[in-house]
Amino acid sequence: LKTPALASFEMVIEGNSPIGKTPSSPSTHEGKRYLSYNQIHKTVASLADAIRDYKPDCMVAIGGGGFIPARMLRTFVKVPILTVSLELYDDATNTRKEKPVKLQWFDSVSGVGERVQGKRVLVVDEVDDSRTTLQFCVEEILRDHTPSDIACMVLHNKEKTKNGVLPPSVSYFAGESFPDVWCVYPWDATDIDEHERKAKLCQDGEFGGASGYNPSPQIIASP
Repeated sequence: LKTPALASFEMVIEGNSPIGKTPSSPSTHEGKRYLSYNQIHKTVASLADAIRDYKPDCMVAIGGGGFIPARMLRTFVKVPILTVSLELYDDATNTRKEKPVKLQWFDSVSGVGERVQGKRVLVVDEVDDSRTTLQFCVEEILRDHTPSDIACMVLHNKEKTKNGVLPPSVSYFAGESFPDVWCVYPWDATDIDEHERKAKLCQDGEFGGASGYNPSPQIIASP
């Protein structure tokens, strides 16, 4: 799927039609949507052709949620993965910080930094919730590492008012977009068998919601 250039960061393409309606909601359990590794792999695969068309030189995976999606994507798009870690929530106090804090980053002078400067960069994360983390990461890369172009890929975009804003030049790839529900990812599970059981029930519509929910990938093309 490849879309023509758009004049601004406003239109989302789902399949072949602009989104003008609220999509059917995925099934949830106790207000949470459990996702399996199988589902996530298929979501990543659904974006592979569009991302190959974008022609990134490297990925920047935001940890920890972007690490596994980036590695899955590398099966289809053979480019290096750089990793950064950002903290927006304090796990000890369960409170939100005013802005993300860098826990891990790459420098601009080593061979790692040279993979970004003047290159086409794809930022990867698992979910676009408030967009605060994506905005911070994109702005830091643009300011300190001067890529020739930058894009973002997320597995899931929550349809809600965003606190963060991405520059109009940023291309945006989302595997799915749906109303604001809490997503539970398999890499956060302590009991993977129980997690996968709940994920299958969500996928089959056993907890209520849309059975066989199968949205199209969404892309916002840069100007």
